[in-house]
Amino acid sequence: MNSTVCSQVNLAGETSLPSSAAQAKVCLLFPTRGRAEVLERVVAAVDSQPVRPDLIIVSCVTDEDAGRLASRPGLLGIKGKPGSSAQRNHALNHVPAEFDAVIILDDDFLMHGQWIAEMLKALDSDASISCVTGTVLADGIHGPGYSIEEGQAILARTRDVPQNLSAVATGGPYGCNMAFRASSIAGLRFDERLVLYGWQEDRDFGGQIWNRGGRVVRINTALGVHLGVKRGRVSGRKLGYSQVINPLYLVRKKTMPWRDAVDHVLRNVASNVVKSFAPEPWIDRRGRLGGNLIGLWDCVRGRLPPERAAKL
Repeated sequence: MNSTVCSQVNLAGETSLPSSAAQAKVCLLFPTRGRAEVLERVVAAVDSQPVRPDLIIVSCVTDEDAGRLASRPGLLGIKGKPGSSAQRNHALNHVPAEFDAVIILDDDFLMHGQWIAEMLKALDSDASISCVTGTVLADGIHGPGYSIEEGQAILARTRDVPQNLSAVATGGPYGCNMAFRASSIAGLRFDERLVLYGWQEDRDFGGQIWNRGGRVVRINTALGVHLGVKRGRVSGRKLGYSQVINPLYLVRKKTMPWRDAVDHVLRNVASNVVKSFAPEPWIDRRGRLGGNLIGLWDCVRGRLPPERAAKL
C-alpha cells in the first residue's frame, strides 16, 4: 500500500445516466480510522443487500485502517489526512464521473433489508430530492455502544418494515447513513475546518444542498443500526469545544438556522453540566464541559475558530 492508494479496482461499463434506479451506478464510501475489524464485518454485511454498490471506497489514514479489505475485489482504498470531513472529501474526489448515486456510511453502521434499494427508490421518486437519510432503529452513540452481534440481533428482530415509502424534510442528513444524487453534489465538499470528529459536518453539507435548491429528506423504509463504537473517537474536551463553536460557525456560513444552533448548544451544555456530577462510564462529561466553557469564552470574545478543537 503506498501513500495514496491501498488497493485498486478496474472500472468498466456505460457512462450514460440510467433511466431508472434499477440501472443506477452506486458508489459507497467509508471514512475510517482504527476500526479495521469492525469495518470488515460491516462491509461483509453490505454483501447481503439485494442491490450492491458497484464500487466501495475506503478512506484510510494508515495501512492498518483497511485491514484485510485492502485486497478485496471491487474496493478502492485511499490514504490521506485524518478527520471525518477530510476523509469524506478524499473519497468524494475519487468517485468516478459516471456514477449516479453516492452513499456515505460510518464504519459502524449496519444496514437492514433493502437499504440501498430503498435509498435509490427515494432518489428516483422525485428529481428534487438530492439527499436521503434513513431511519436509525438503535443508536449506540447515546449509550455504551453495541457490538456487531448486538447490532445484528436488533436487525434480525426487526420484521415490521414499512412497505410504503414516506419522505419527510429534515434539517440535515444523519452522518452515519447518507445517500446523494451524484449530480446534485457535484463540486460540494465537507467543511474541513470542522476538524476531527467533525460535529455537525453532515448538517453543514445538507445546508449546502438546501442552498442550492435541493431537498434533504429522511425516509421510513431504509433502516439500520448505528453501533456507536467508542474506539477512535476524540477526547471530551475537543468534542465539548466543537459542541459550542461548530453550530455557531454554521450560522455564520448560513448552513444552519440560528434557532437550531442555539438549541444544539444549550442542550449539549446543559446535559454536560447535569451529568458531570455522575457521568456515564463511556462519556467524558467533565472534559466535554471544560471544552464547552472554552468555546463559550471564545464566543464572548467574538471568535468562532472550529479548528481550534484539534489543539485542545
